[in-house]
Formats: sequence, C-alpha cells, structure tokens
Amino acid sequence: MTSRENCRDAPREEQHPELNNTGWGGASFPVRFLSEVLALRHRSFMNHIHVERREDAGELADALADAERIALDCEAAGFHRYSDRLCLVQVTVDGATWTIDPLAFDLTELLRDALESADLPIVMHGADFDLRLLSRDLGIRVRGLQDTQIYAALLGEEGLGLASLLESRFGVELAKKYQRADWAERPLTEDMLEYAASDTMHLERLLDVLSEELGVMGRSTWATEECLALESVSATATNEDRQPVDPVTRIKGVRHLPIREVAAIRTALSWRDDIARQRDRAVFRVIGDKPLIESVGAHPRRVEDLLAIKGFPTGLARAEGKVLIRRLRAIRESDEADLIPYPKGIRRGPARPPPELEAAVERLKAVRNSIAERIGLPRGTLLSNAALLDIARVKPLTLEDLVSVEAMRAWKIELAGEALLGALRND
Repeated sequence: MTSRENCRDAPREEQHPELNNTGWGGASFPVRFLSEVLALRHRSFMNHIHVERREDAGELADALADAERIALDCEAAGFHRYSDRLCLVQVTVDGATWTIDPLAFDLTELLRDALESADLPIVMHGADFDLRLLSRDLGIRVRGLQDTQIYAALLGEEGLGLASLLESRFGVELAKKYQRADWAERPLTEDMLEYAASDTMHLERLLDVLSEELGVMGRSTWATEECLALESVSATATNEDRQPVDPVTRIKGVRHLPIREVAAIRTALSWRDDIARQRDRAVFRVIGDKPLIESVGAHPRRVEDLLAIKGFPTGLARAEGKVLIRRLRAIRESDEADLIPYPKGIRRGPARPPPELEAAVERLKAVRNSIAERIGLPRGTLLSNAALLDIARVKPLTLEDLVSVEAMRAWKIELAGEALLGALRND
C-alpha cells in the first residue's frame, strides 16, 4: 500500500496525533488544525477554491503570474443594496477556478498586474458593468479584454446571454437560482460560490469557438475594435462621473404639479433615500414609488394614516413614519417662495429632433437596415438609433469626418461609410 493508503487505514489517533484523547464532539483539539482540515475538504470537494484572506492567495498569485490568459467575472449587489459594490470576483486560469472575496480583503495588489497587462488576454462576458466596478472599487483598468458577448453579437447570434451560448455550443446548462442573489450577504453558501464559479469555468473554451467562427467570417478585427472601445469607455466612466439628478425628474407626471406638491414629493423621496442608505437596501425595497407618492397626497398627520395606504409597509410606518409626517408638514407650512420648483429644461427622455434632422435619421436607418440584413447582423449591433442620430447631427462630409462619431469604428466605416454619407446627401 502507498503511504497515503496506510494513513487512511490507520486509526485516527495515529493519522493525527493532535486529536489524541479528543472526540469530534469535544473542543480541546487545536482550532488551527480544524480550519486546515476544513480548508482541505473545501478544496477537494468543490470545483473551485474560495479565498477570503490574502495569505491564502499564494497559489492564485502564482497562477496569475504564469497565466497565458485569464477568464474573469464579478458579482455585485445593486439589486438588494443601496449602491452597487464589488462583492465577489471569479477567476479561471488554466482550468483552475478561484472565487475571491473583496469584502474580506483588498484584492487590488493581487489582481492589478495581471488585469492591467495589455499582453494578457482577459476573457469576460458582458463586461461593461464589471469593468466599471473594477475601475471604481479597486482602481483597476482592465486591458486585453476579449468579451465573448461582443464576439457572439458580431456573429449575429440572437441569444447573447452566457447561458444561451454555453447551451448552444456545448450543451452546458447554467443554473439560474442565484441570478438575483444578495452577493453582499455573508457567509456565502457553497451553492452560491459554485454558481458564481461556473460563470468563468467555460469562458476560455467559448472564446476559442467563437473566435474560430468569427475568423471564418472575416470579422476577427471587428471584435478587436469593439473590445478595445468597451475597454476604453468603461475604464473612465463611473457612477461618480454622473451629475446629481433631482429625484422628482424620475417620477412620471410630476412636472406639471403645483410647486408645493413637487416639493412634498421630493421630500418623500429624500426620506426614502435616507432610510435606504442607512439600511444599505435598494430604495425600491424600502417602499415602492406608488404607495410613497400616495402618502404625499394623503397629507398624513398620524402613523395610522400611513398604515391605511395600500402597500405602505407596516414596519416602516411604525419605525420611520413620524419623520416622514414631520417633513411633509414642514413643506405644507413653508412659504412657497422658499420651495424648489421642478427643474427647468429637464425632460423624461430625449427631445424629438427637428423635422430635417428626423428625415436624415430615417434615411440613415434605411441604409443601416439594408446592410445589417445583408450581412446577417442585428440592426443595433451594426449601428444603434442613437448612433445614427449622432451621425445626422455631426453632418460628416467625408469618411474621415465619421471617425469623430463615438460609435463609428474602422470596420463600420469600411462597411457602411460611403452609403451613410450618401444618405446624408440624399443621393
């Protein structure tokens, strides 16, 4: 027998002297040893390695240093929490997968060199949001992006989700159980970690297949351009870049209300936002828009008035209702001159373009639609309606002028540039 087999068949006390005179139900054996046993079990019986401490990431660090490419994915908790934040990072290198907890330790030093190396392909799927998270939360600007969703889109695939692609190419079925899980909750269950790990386990194989298909169609350079563009935009665009928005502009029908009602609705929205931030919950999980707006129109004077509103959570009314009532009363008693009106010049949605611009966009759409049908691409993959509107506004006269339009890549100019210019001239 091998030494491993001898060890396995020997009495437990001989295998592990530390446990002598101690039953598994006792508590006298070293805690450190137990944690090591559990860690070994964790690694042996799961399809990934979970890392919660920097000192346990040595194997991953070595793998990243020697990697020829990396499959990467992230999980956030915006559906449940007040703000999106990076809650889990999944990495697959050469067939081995790690799930790493950014809430337990700072991952920046561990990941930066590998993810910012332009010479190292980083395989992701639908990377836009994850790139923003990594940039904002870790200060990491991913380079070398190869996004399998972009590759699939340029093949003309209708189903661009990872689950759809894996099933169509390999017959692999991804679980959907934790699509809206609260990834900020701790501890994460083994099932949740397995679910998360599955998002990167097949990415490299998927990329290889899609790359080959794109190469056959002569579209490999298209994917390179699109990935570079996404990499560049996502590295600089974060939530902090956005200007503060008056919350009343997000509520339909408020624009034409009297100023006092506008101010009262703004106050109620601010009250909800304060609670959401304090509890670290998504605002819609505190109270929905409909019962909140109804509470403003009810002019509540007692908590019982809030409890009478359908959909107003009982616990919220009892715990925080007096604050809302007090704030609404302050608005009712304020001088109208001291109240803030609905913001001027703010529209819900884009303004309709003038007739001549609209006509130009329609001609551009006809060109776009014809080319997209001819080459088998969804219309929006070739050029979105927003991109066509930008082209019409810029009024380019030459192919060089088209470069100034953000959505225009070299492959799109080569494919559709002359036809788009002709449509603008109304040839």
